[in-house]
Amino acid sequence: PVCSRRTGGLRRRATSQRPPRVAQTMGRDDGSARWRRCHKTQESLLTSTSGYNNYRGVLNWCVVMLVLSNARLFLENLLRYGVLVDPVQVVSLFLNDPYSWPAACLVIVSNVFIVASLYTERQLSKGSFSELVGFLVHCINFATMLTFPAAVVLLVPSVTPVGGAFVLGTYTILFLKLYSYKDVNLWCRELSTIKAKKLARSLSYMYYFVFAPTLCYELNFPRSPKIRMSFLLRRLFEMLFFIQLLVGLTQQWMIPIIQSSMKPLEDMDLSRMTERLLRLAVPNHLLWLIFFYWFFHSSMNFTAELLRFGDRQFYKDWWNSETVTYFWQNWNIPVHKWCLRHFYKPLLRRGFSKIISQSAVFFLSAFFHEYLVSVPLRMFRLWAFTGMMAQLPLAWFVGRFLRGNYGNAAVWMSLIIGQPFAVLMYVHDYYVLHYREE
Repeated sequence: PVCSRRTGGLRRRATSQRPPRVAQTMGRDDGSARWRRCHKTQESLLTSTSGYNNYRGVLNWCVVMLVLSNARLFLENLLRYGVLVDPVQVVSLFLNDPYSWPAACLVIVSNVFIVASLYTERQLSKGSFSELVGFLVHCINFATMLTFPAAVVLLVPSVTPVGGAFVLGTYTILFLKLYSYKDVNLWCRELSTIKAKKLARSLSYMYYFVFAPTLCYELNFPRSPKIRMSFLLRRLFEMLFFIQLLVGLTQQWMIPIIQSSMKPLEDMDLSRMTERLLRLAVPNHLLWLIFFYWFFHSSMNFTAELLRFGDRQFYKDWWNSETVTYFWQNWNIPVHKWCLRHFYKPLLRRGFSKIISQSAVFFLSAFFHEYLVSVPLRMFRLWAFTGMMAQLPLAWFVGRFLRGNYGNAAVWMSLIIGQPFAVLMYVHDYYVLHYREE
């Protein structure tokens, strides 16, 4: 009886323990079923609604393909033309006669206009000049700054196109700087006559502003605490390296394509012209990118570090531009600040609409683009002026109909195709004007 009771008890215990075992078995079956399930609702990675955005590998692939394709073009160029890089030829671009340096003389003469502007502001601060007299003196000074070097470049045969472009670029920068200097001093006199009389207008501070990497004058510029020699030497090395790279690629890559484009342009062969335009687009755009880095990053940071100039925002992320307007506002910050401060906002304060003011800014930019190209080449074709004014309808079209990546692609296309088209037009006209008989 004892055993039977124990057995029954054991049976009852076993019976009572069976359900948990079944539950555990069912749990294991559910887990295995869960592992056997391999499908769920999801989007493909390349679908726009998938939320996937890590395309780093695709970007690396694009870089590799770009390097390989350009390496092939470079090898093909060497096999066809040989080595065309000639440092002596670079010197001849600036000098026709080694004993005549008209471009350098014009740069030295520019000091006259700096001193004239400084003297005028000193007389205005002391009350020796009335505001009307000061305004007239500034107008004469500014008008002479633009017309005098242009006249010398046009009339003196020994001034080369490259030397003329360098001189006119220097005078244009100086014109914008001195205009800003005039405006800021006028604003100070309007705010406080007593304060304006006490402003320091020393010659040394004036020349600090002339050499500083900015176009906008201020009474006190932000200054960095010290000069970082390692940073300075890196920027200097970049300047020397990239300027040699620019010259070498121009001689080896650009010039042969331009020379081979003259015959299709003469014959008006549209298919061959299009092919030459596309061939020129890649090296032209690459040179433009190298020039951007050399000038806006290496050179301007070198100057800023040497002068301990604190504001180093010379450009923003223009490469992400989804509109043409955003590009022009961010790729050249010094010019954008000047236009906004001394041209666009004053027009708005005088009652002009935003559209009229924006169009006036593009018109001013178009004038200086044409001024810097046509005068050194001694011919007026208005290609640069037309290209800049065409940015207005292009900006409207891209801003109205294109968004996001499509707008960014449109901006890149305008940069890659628009510039070589203008280059071909100017080179063709210059060739016809000077070397057609040869």
